[in-house]
Amino acid sequence: MNFSERRAGILLHPTSLPSGTFADAERWLDFLHDAGFGVWQMLPLGLPLTGLSPYQCASAFAVDPALFPGGAVDLDGFDEWHDRQRHWIDDYARFTVIKAVQGGAAWTDWPPALRDREPAALAAFERAHADALRTVRHEQYRAAQAGRKIRAAAAARGIRLFGDMPIFVAHDSADVWAQRRLFLLDDVGHPTVVAGVPPDYFSETGQRWGNPHYDWDAMQADGFAWWRARLRDHFEWFDLVRIDHFRGLAAAWAVPASEPTAVHGEWRPAPGAALLQAMRDEMARERGGREDEGLPLVAEDLGTITPDVIALRHQFGLPGMAVLQFAFDAHTDNPHKPENVHPDTVYYTGTHDNDTTLGWWSSLPPDARAQVVGRLGVDEAQAVLDAMIATVLGSAAALAVLPMQDVLRLDNAARMNTPGREAGNWTWRFDWDALPDGLAARLREQIQTAHRCAT
Repeated sequence: MNFSERRAGILLHPTSLPSGTFADAERWLDFLHDAGFGVWQMLPLGLPLTGLSPYQCASAFAVDPALFPGGAVDLDGFDEWHDRQRHWIDDYARFTVIKAVQGGAAWTDWPPALRDREPAALAAFERAHADALRTVRHEQYRAAQAGRKIRAAAAARGIRLFGDMPIFVAHDSADVWAQRRLFLLDDVGHPTVVAGVPPDYFSETGQRWGNPHYDWDAMQADGFAWWRARLRDHFEWFDLVRIDHFRGLAAAWAVPASEPTAVHGEWRPAPGAALLQAMRDEMARERGGREDEGLPLVAEDLGTITPDVIALRHQFGLPGMAVLQFAFDAHTDNPHKPENVHPDTVYYTGTHDNDTTLGWWSSLPPDARAQVVGRLGVDEAQAVLDAMIATVLGSAAALAVLPMQDVLRLDNAARMNTPGREAGNWTWRFDWDALPDGLAARLREQIQTAHRCAT
């Protein structure tokens, strides 16, 4: 996306579509087009390992095939696709089938020969399970073909697809099993330190995510080959990609694996500038030496942000994020306040980790409500929601994004995720019947008034 343009988008994961999949993507794209939106933002498309969280997935490359229902696919182009994806697809297929045979056990609990990828053991397994391995590969090919069609359908309507890439990968994933040398693990594959964040707005004990940390020395030694492949893969799916927890490319919170919470840890530096430069150089070579288009990335720079994180984002010209729900305090330099939002920003009423705006308002204590009233000049729930949407759309941010829950004026029962809560997340879904008559026309009028209409 060109951040010299003003656009509006909607945040909605495909699991929140009425079908819970991409089956009704074209109808959804028609709605976005009719309403004047130019961007569809979604969460990561990977296959959740346990539960439903798209931020803990079985692979950094594979997508959840259940998101792409359909019948048989034409395999004429499979061999060419397989050759281009060989750097991950074969290991992912092995990982998936072995895990199924092992009853879902984590790879560190597999028989040592399979856990440690002994060539003879892998070859024997492949001979015994050739059909199952082929099925996994074909599922991913079918999903890739469907994704290409969805992106083309979006482009035909003037809509850009905005994806999301977690900075870390799950420990029990094909990536960590296949490339142990790239992660900080002990002799049998367990993490020595795990990722998370220290205590913050969302949790008094921080968030202990449990992802292994990268061995950045090993990654830098081969020119960040794994990372560059991962970014290229996302750029095939999306026009724009958010790096979740971008600050981890400057420094990341490392928690000893034995710690039950994220309270105790340390910030460990990361070579984010070298990584992003390597990706920029690669893309420039593909463009015949041109660097003017930059990297199609958005930095999720929420939370504990230090000058080095800001400097890294600015060095590569990446837009950041701001959230209006975080704007209501007495600090004049708060980057979430509308007057502090710059064009190189994606501005939200709230994200998937926030409550809906109506739910957020209903849970505010009196002193916090007074901050909101003082800023917006309204104190009724629906009026607060209207004012929040108008503020984000009217801001200087190049891209204003509204969660679909706010568009539908829903309360906290429609919240997508509560960080730190293990159950009850990621399940919200809307019905087509819930879209009021004239909603698209009203939204288009608002978006046109804010000079953000895509078509």
